[in-house]
Amino acid sequence: MLYDILIVGGGPAGLTAALYAARAGKSALLIERESIGGQIVFSPLVENYPALPHVSGAAFANSLYEQVEALGVTIETAEVSAADRTEAGFRLTTDLGAREGRALILATGVQHRSLGLPDEEDLVGAGISYCAVCDGAFYAGRDVAVVGGGDTALQDALFLSGVCRAVTLIVRRDRFRGEAALVKKLAEKPNISVRFNSVPTGYLTREGELTGLKLHTPDGARDLLVDGVFLAVGQVPCSEAFAALVGTDAAGYYEAGEDCRTDVPGVFAAGDCRVKGVRQLTTAVGDGAVAALAACDWVDRA
Repeated sequence: MLYDILIVGGGPAGLTAALYAARAGKSALLIERESIGGQIVFSPLVENYPALPHVSGAAFANSLYEQVEALGVTIETAEVSAADRTEAGFRLTTDLGAREGRALILATGVQHRSLGLPDEEDLVGAGISYCAVCDGAFYAGRDVAVVGGGDTALQDALFLSGVCRAVTLIVRRDRFRGEAALVKKLAEKPNISVRFNSVPTGYLTREGELTGLKLHTPDGARDLLVDGVFLAVGQVPCSEAFAALVGTDAAGYYEAGEDCRTDVPGVFAAGDCRVKGVRQLTTAVGDGAVAALAACDWVDRA
């Protein structure tokens, strides 16, 4: 089947693109390799989305998914390994077979960045986690550390403060990068402490299980004994499968502006995966709408 629009990525940008494509009367196929919803699913509380001051990320994503599904959008769980141009438009190579469409929207999102320290990969699930919402309950009543100084790290620390005995925030710089509102809430939590100008240099382990962090601080090397470490040190774009088709910057983000158009006619990039200054739920949803309308216009003119 030749779809009007292929959409890769089932986060807020991809789901919004599918919503707008379907409402415009276009046939759309949305492909997501993991779970629908993207990174927002792991946010326990979203407080900065207009008209929805208090909603969990999972609830937001589920409502958007149900809205899209009700419009008849085809949704598949598959891994896309390559994308090519065809006479009719574009072909995606997936583990379910080839999928073709006239236009292509890349809403492939981002994935968690690691610290790259020795034994880190082996310790994931044995003391290291990238998701406080998913794994926080395993550390109920225990001591944990959160590494990072941005919004995600602050949100993780706040969430974990309600579950864990003590939470230590490890911040590389001398200040937070997160929202002032989150910083204010952080100061109100007596079981959260902060170590600025501190850089993790290794992990302490015993019999394959994490027991703490090695830190480089202004006062020299220090060991922090904790039962769990939650990493929130940024993200990297999931663009590798499409780098041969569209242009990316040095970091791997698709080179597309506010019109979401890439350097390849008929290919659009939406959400956190494109070059942009602000990566928020609101901007992802906005990108999805812009990319879908541009793709619909492309299909109509083709």
